[in-house]
Amino acid sequence: MKVLFPANLKYLNHPYTIMILGISGSPRRMATEHILGEALKMLQERGLETVQFTVRGKQISPCRHCDYCLKNKECAIKDDMYQLYPLFKEASGLVVATPVYNGGVSAQTKIVMDRTRALLAADQKALTAKPGMAIAVGGDRMGGQELAVQQIHTFFILNGMVPVSGGFFGANLGATFWSRDSLEGAMKDEEGFRSLRKTVKRFAEMTELFKRIKEPTG
Repeated sequence: MKVLFPANLKYLNHPYTIMILGISGSPRRMATEHILGEALKMLQERGLETVQFTVRGKQISPCRHCDYCLKNKECAIKDDMYQLYPLFKEASGLVVATPVYNGGVSAQTKIVMDRTRALLAADQKALTAKPGMAIAVGGDRMGGQELAVQQIHTFFILNGMVPVSGGFFGANLGATFWSRDSLEGAMKDEEGFRSLRKTVKRFAEMTELFKRIKEPTG
């Protein structure tokens, strides 16, 4: 199954262009997808290219741990995950946003993280030294947002990435929102947006730092 880059991603394969991949792990067009869009807008305002991907409406099956990818350097399951594989590889950084389900990430978010096994089987350094940012949106004030963020950070760490938080005083791990189970509730969460702005600022600074490190000198 051949996968071509979307035509509008003309900046891909330019080694020192910063392209940020944002992934929404919500199966609904609700707060999580919208908040991710707000985060990517903030990054665009800082001059960064962004691409938004949502699991909503996609067919992405769970990893079977069949080890096909270890032998063949590609996933045996030919589904919409193949839209993500080239984006993961070309991205300079990742923003992963999830709704909180049962105190953690959504099943869809976990499936996407698990299915990167094939990506890493083909190229062990596909995600190495890339900054990663997490966003968690919960219907309750303390519904598991930080646990969901930690799950995403664990994914970053296991794959050699650099998790980025917003720092102390309001965004210790990343961006967290209390939606009250509605888009309107999320948009009124001033503390949530404060944590988002702080995390976006640090994330943008980190991507710029990595760009300078990777650029050739002389």
